[in-house]
Amino acid sequence: MEPLPPGPVTEGMRYATGGGKRLRGFLVCTAAQLFEGPREGHLLAAAAIECLHAYSLVHDDLPAMDDDDLRRGQPTVHKKWDEATAILVGDALQTFAFELLARDPVGDAATRIALIRSLAVASGAEGMVLGQAQDIAAESAGRMLTLDEITALQANKTGALIRWSAEAGAILAGADPAPLTRYATALGLAFQIADDILDETGDEAKAGKRLQKDAEAGKATFVSLLGLEGARERARELVAEAVNALSLYDDKADNLRDAARFVISRDF
Repeated sequence: MEPLPPGPVTEGMRYATGGGKRLRGFLVCTAAQLFEGPREGHLLAAAAIECLHAYSLVHDDLPAMDDDDLRRGQPTVHKKWDEATAILVGDALQTFAFELLARDPVGDAATRIALIRSLAVASGAEGMVLGQAQDIAAESAGRMLTLDEITALQANKTGALIRWSAEAGAILAGADPAPLTRYATALGLAFQIADDILDETGDEAKAGKRLQKDAEAGKATFVSLLGLEGARERARELVAEAVNALSLYDDKADNLRDAARFVISRDF
């Protein structure tokens, strides 16, 4: 493939995908290692989900959405360039994700179609975008969500891409993704609860973004609904669920178990 043409859009794509925890890409590669398959396919799928996730952050940071000036310790894309460039950078990252999944080394045609379709569902109006819309609607209505409502919202906004990341390894191998779905469903919710805890107690320098925005806006979080200790306990319960979901894979899944434990022990 020819290299991407130079210019502010491709510069912005590289900028937006720099840094971060790479959790979703890690989940793709680590889950794929439970099965046999070409390493290049794993890496392309991991790159695709990182591009898709980066696009969501670029657009989420825009003034019409969360209006953030800082991401991963750097100015957000619309602050470094401008809003129009940020929109185009996000669009380009999203489409590039699907182009990566369409490449031959990912697998046969059926595998590539399954990955492309499932990522489209996870990232679109049935997944991440739905969660973002639910979040905006709740904020516009000026009401606090219930625990069930915020759990459903975050299962879409944050959880859908985390679920896809874990399931992709099984899809690449033509294996049953159900145990990894259970793992990632619990992991995704634990990840969001940990984010809410860090938003309350964390260090902005380590987080690389402004904290306590939800509290200032009067938005419901797992901490506001459960209390700090209640949120920590719920996160621990979810990590235990995630770990137990991997029993089928014995010690081959230890890195995935460690990732679940990391989610609630991290300080960034």
